[in-house]
Formats: sequence, C-alpha cells, structure tokens
Amino acid sequence: MNKNNSKEEVIPFKLHATFKPKGSQPEAIKKLVSGIKNGNNFQTLLGVTGSGKTFTMANIIASVNKPTIILAHNKTLAAQLYNEFKDFFPENRVEYFVSYYDYYQPESYIPSKDQFIEKDAQVNATLERMRLATTASISSRKDVIVIASVSAIYGLGNPNDFIKMGFEITKGMKISRNELLGKMVSSLYERNDLELMPGRFRVKGDTIDLIPGYGKDIIRIEFFGDEIERIVELEKTSLELIDTFDYFFVYPARHFVTPEDQLQRAMKSIRAELDEVLPTLDMIESHRLKQRTMYDLELLEEVGVCKGIENYSRHLDGRKKGDPPYCLLDYFKDDYMIFIDESHQTLPQFRGMYKGDFSRKSTLVQYGFRLPSAIDNRPLMFDEFEKKMLKEQVVFVSATPSDYEISHSTQVVEQIIRPTGLLDPEVFIHPIKGQMNHLKTKLNAVIKRGNRALVTTLTKKLAEELTEYLARVGIKTRYLHSEIDTLQRTEIIRELRLGKFDVLVGINLLREGLDIPEVGFIGILDADKEGFLRDTRSLIQIIGRAARNVNSKVFLYADKETDSIKNALKETSRRRTIQIAYNEKNGITPETIIKPVKEKEVNVEDIKHIPKSDIPNVIIELEKEMQVSADNLDFETAIRLRNQIVKLKEKIRIK
Repeated sequence: MNKNNSKEEVIPFKLHATFKPKGSQPEAIKKLVSGIKNGNNFQTLLGVTGSGKTFTMANIIASVNKPTIILAHNKTLAAQLYNEFKDFFPENRVEYFVSYYDYYQPESYIPSKDQFIEKDAQVNATLERMRLATTASISSRKDVIVIASVSAIYGLGNPNDFIKMGFEITKGMKISRNELLGKMVSSLYERNDLELMPGRFRVKGDTIDLIPGYGKDIIRIEFFGDEIERIVELEKTSLELIDTFDYFFVYPARHFVTPEDQLQRAMKSIRAELDEVLPTLDMIESHRLKQRTMYDLELLEEVGVCKGIENYSRHLDGRKKGDPPYCLLDYFKDDYMIFIDESHQTLPQFRGMYKGDFSRKSTLVQYGFRLPSAIDNRPLMFDEFEKKMLKEQVVFVSATPSDYEISHSTQVVEQIIRPTGLLDPEVFIHPIKGQMNHLKTKLNAVIKRGNRALVTTLTKKLAEELTEYLARVGIKTRYLHSEIDTLQRTEIIRELRLGKFDVLVGINLLREGLDIPEVGFIGILDADKEGFLRDTRSLIQIIGRAARNVNSKVFLYADKETDSIKNALKETSRRRTIQIAYNEKNGITPETIIKPVKEKEVNVEDIKHIPKSDIPNVIIELEKEMQVSADNLDFETAIRLRNQIVKLKEKIRIK
C-alpha cells in the first residue's frame, strides 16, 4: 500500500537498469518513440527472441511517460512480463490483471441431454486482490503499467461506479464511527471480528481495522469521539507500523458495485424485462426463468448482490441492448499506451472470445435459464476492441507479426540484432524413424553439459506419454499443461531453471515469451505436420526459445521438409547472417545470457505434471521436508506436505 493510493499524483516513470540499450535497441526505441510523439496510431516492433523486446518497451514507456497496458495472450507470459517490469520500475506501480479463477466451469445447458451445468469456479484470492489493486492504481495514479491477459476485454463493472462508491477518509475528518461503517458496508466490505482478510473489517471500540479488497496489510482508523484521529498502515501479522496517512481513499471491495439509486432502477428494469420475456416462453422455461430471476431480485433487494450478478450488468450499468460492456480498458483515462505482446497470437485470441461466449449464453436464454440481457455480459467484439485501439497509440510486438499488424502499422521497426551477440540457434532435421533413441542421446548430452531441454509435442496425450517414458529411462522430466494454475506454472519453470528437473515437455505453452537461458536443446516432434502448431510462425517462435544460450541446438523431427519448415529455416538463416555481421564488425563474442532466478513465490500443489515413475522419489523428498518442518514446529508446512504426499500415493495407488 502506498500513500499515492489516494489523491492522483503525477509521478514520472523511472527506469532502473544496470545496462543501456545496445544492438538494434537504440534505433528501435528512437523510431518508435518518434512515431508515438508524431501521433502514429499503430506501429510494429518486429523483435527476434533474445533481442530485448521487454527492455525496449520499458525504455519507450520511460520516454513517453504515459499510463500503459501490456496485453499478453497467456498467463505464463503475463506473469513473466509482470516480474520483469516490476524490476524495471520499482518506484512506479506495476500491476497484474488476469482471470482470477484457478478453475472455471461456466454455467451451460446441453439441450440434447436436457442437462444444465451449474457454474463452478475456484477463485484465487491473490489474483482477485491483484485485479482490484489494478483498478485502484489506474483510478488514482498516472505512473501505472498493467500487464493483462484476455481478461482485459471481459465485462468488469462501471468504472464510474467503482470510483463513486469509494470514499475518502482524512485525519481530523468529522464522521461518526457508525457512519463510516455504513460506508464500508455500502462498498461491499464485510464485517468479521475473528478473521481479517482482503475485503473485510473488524471493530474494537473506537478502532476500525480494514484490509482493502486490493490490499494485503491493515489500514487502522482510530477515532476520538466523532473525529478520525489517526490513520496508519500495519503489517497484518506482526502489526508493525508501515506508514502513516493524512488522507486515504478506500475503493470498493469488488468491481460490480452499484449505488442504491441505480440498484433500484436496475431492479425495476430487470422486472420489466422479465415481464416482457415470460409470455414468449413455454410453460417449463417460463417457470424456470421466473423462479431464478425473482430469487436474484430478492437478494439484490436485501444485500445488494447475488450469485451471477454480472449477468445483470446491462441493467446495473444502464446500458442499452447490444452496447459493449465496461472492461479494464475503460478504467484508463484518455491518452494511454497499449503494447500487444506476441501480437500474432494475442490478436487472434481476442478476436475469438466473443463467439464462444455468445453461443453458450444464447442456449441458456433460449431455454429459460437466463434473461436475454445476460448476453450483454460478454467480452468485447473485436471491432469494439479495435475502436478502443484507434483512440490510443498501439505498438504490436512480435518476432513474427501477422498481416494484420503489418498492414495497419505506420512503420514496422526491426530489432534483429541481440546485444549479447547470440545467434539464432542451428537447426537440424532428423527423420522420425529412430527419433526416440536420438532424442534420449541428445537429452543426456545436454544434461551432462549442465543445461536444460524443452520438448514440444502436438497433443496432450503424447506429451504425457513422453514424460512418463523419459522418466522411466532416468531423465528427470516434467509436463507443463493448461490444467496447472497460473502461479504454479511460473514456479515449475523456476524449478526447471534451478535444475530440480532437466526436461520440460509441453504443447503450446513452450512458445512465445518463455525466457529460459538455461535451455540448451529443443526437440520439436511431428515438425512436418502442417497446421497451427507447426506453421512458419510457430516454428520460428519455438526455435527462438533456444536463442538465449550460445550452445543451444534445435532438432526438427520430420520426414519431409514442408513449406513451413523451409520458410522458418530461411528466416532463421537470414537473422543469423545479420547477427554474425554485427558481431564481426564490433568484435563481439556471443555469451549465454545470465539471468538470476527469482525467489520462490508459491508452492506447487499440483501433481499432474509429475510422471508416475518419479513419484516414489518425490515422496521420499517430501517426507524428509515434512519431518524437518515438524521438528521446527512449522506444522502448517508439515500438513501441506503431508497432503501432497497423500495425493501422490493415490496417484500410484500406494496403500
């Protein structure tokens, strides 16, 4: 929590780095900054892997000094960018905005089976807090960098209401304790005198302890009569003093918050829509819709919130039918910058979000599970997203930009030369026959050299089978897949870098933006199977994961040289030629990137990525850790480790 959580401050972006732009970076920064200052709407940074695109973006932000959002196409890449920008801008606000679900099953209806599936979700409290922190920072400061995933275009609640339903407190302010408590409840804070956590408050005499929905520590408000005498921030566990405030602004505990007058208007509008729709439905659908909607209205009347309140967002916001929902982009004021990282992947993902959501909701509406207005709780259509881009200045960032980026950009700036002198890796083609023996040999060689390896497959089943096979032959292997939650994926990659295992197998997660300098080998199975995962852009991206290690090699396992393979090899060769010429001219000897490994941030609870043959050894290690924790009286950790051991034993059916 910072003092500048309160009144909006204009603070310049201050870039912290022990190095300066080199290679292609100075020219790229100069051209892109010039384009932004000249009012160019769209530009593209064509930056090869390892050329320092992130550092180039950081320099542009520091030069232009505008609030910035960086959009990424998956949570793993977003988490990596978040950590890098936090290091670059420690004095400014760097926020992380992704889906807060560890698990999400949307409500849906399958007519052929007459099966309704209730919404089932597991919310990650840390990610929820970070989302609220994002909107609070955007609302109160200018020096904000937001790293966001596709969640940025999903409905979020009216930003004006988010600010309007917040309230300020100041030292010396005349207000009764009960009046302040009423403000907290209206902003959806919950009283809990036993357990304090984000979005809750407790009361002891003339002292109110509050943890904002977007905070981690306690804001203590002390009264003297009907006057606020003191406002301080305390560390949650130790209650040590962190900061003292003369002014503090409390934003709501949730994004979907509505003033009382708007809530009454919304409920009236919901009832009117219900009355209009019921006569058009058959008896069963009519009864179903009436029962559900009236129950939700009762909850809105009594507590101001209901399960699935976002489905009534059109009424709550006062929007017209078909109007785009409010989303994260609406929380920014005018004149901010947008970077779209790995744009060749991110833009198509943004383009496809609306249709899937519309299909599912239409079925729910047709069979009386939701009012038609629920369809307007949706992600932005791509043309709506384009309109928002057209109002700002956008830089597409990709090693392989698509035709969309190139055709829309005023200029395409190449960043081919790496400051480290590293070349694109050598790429070899090996026939599919005998590929497993060849793969084992190469993996053992790279492990002996002290490096790590990535292997990419076309299907999840093959990735799992390959992980089990390699583990059986003595190669420590893990599998990174979409079922592992956001924060734990980052920890698995960290463990790979530390050498806790040597080979990481995956499908589409081992492509754009994955930064692992220790990777000395990449194996691409089924490289000649033309398609989305093996087209020219995909192959170039996968090959690029090996461009941070001077000894790295890439092997394509294929029986024929497809057009995609030919084009990928041609482009890789072109980039190698440019880099070699630069190195010779400047007397540079390529060196592997040295990048520190982050401190452990989360514990990996998921066991799906561990092959069965490795589980007995993992159990032995965990039992030792559990015993040490118990001996140190750290029973919370010991219990967590014991639960992991139980899960692992169940996986291999140990009694």
